[in-house]
Amino acid sequence: MKETMFDVLLYLFENYFDDETPGVADSDSLRTELHAAGFARAQINRAFDWLDTIARDSQLGERRVTMKQSSIRVYHPVEQKRLDVVCRGFLAYLENSGILDDTDRELVIDRALALDVDVLDVERLKWVVLMVMLNRPGQEQRITWMEHLVSAETTQRLH
Repeated sequence: MKETMFDVLLYLFENYFDDETPGVADSDSLRTELHAAGFARAQINRAFDWLDTIARDSQLGERRVTMKQSSIRVYHPVEQKRLDVVCRGFLAYLENSGILDDTDRELVIDRALALDVDVLDVERLKWVVLMVMLNRPGQEQRITWMEHLVSAETTQRLH
C-alpha cells in the first residue's frame, strides 16, 4: 500500500489529536507506533517535519502584520496550479467569514503547498486548515467550526 505524508497526517489527527486519547510519551514512540501501523519511515519523518514547521511558523505568526481591508491576495502561478479555483475560493470564504486572518491564510497556503500532491482538493485543504488552526492559541471557536465543516463533509460522503 502506498501511503502518502497526508495519510500519515490524517492518521495522526484522527488517532492522537483529541482530548480523549492519552498522550504519547515522545515522538520516537509515536514514530514507532506509526511504523507498526504500516506507514513508511520516510513518510512519517516528512509528516513530523510538516507539523514541526506549523509549530515553528505559528510561533513566528504571533508577530502578526495585518493587511489593510482593501488589500487582495494575488496567487502566484505555481500556487494557482496547486490550489485550484475551488480551493482559492474556499480560502477567501474562510477569510471573509473571519475564520482565517491573513497570517493564518499564508500559513495554510504554505503547508498546503508542502504536501506531496500535485493538485490539492478542497477536502484535503479543509484538513490542512484544521491542522494549522490546532497549532494556534485561542482558536477554539474557529476550530470547532472547522471540525464541524470537515465532519459534515465526511458524513455526506458516507451516505
